[in-house]
Amino acid sequence: MPEDFPDLDDEFGVWPDNVLAFNTFVAMQTQWRLGMAGATGLDYAALPAVLSMIGVPADDHHDTFECLRTMELHALDLMRAKNG
Repeated sequence: MPEDFPDLDDEFGVWPDNVLAFNTFVAMQTQWRLGMAGATGLDYAALPAVLSMIGVPADDHHDTFECLRTMELHALDLMRAKNG
């Protein structure tokens, strides 16, 4: 969520090699699993539908998933640091 990262600029670039993964991460933004301490990770059950809906080619699913996991881990670190 943008409010979780107030120190970041509103605009940023995405390298072409990362566009599919970035678009997937953005499309999954409503799929966070929540526990007593906040977000615990993304709900991967929604991922096949998201990949299909945003048009990620099947050949790119594995790489996109690995990139998504990296972004997820970093986002969780940032959210946890913000919330103490």
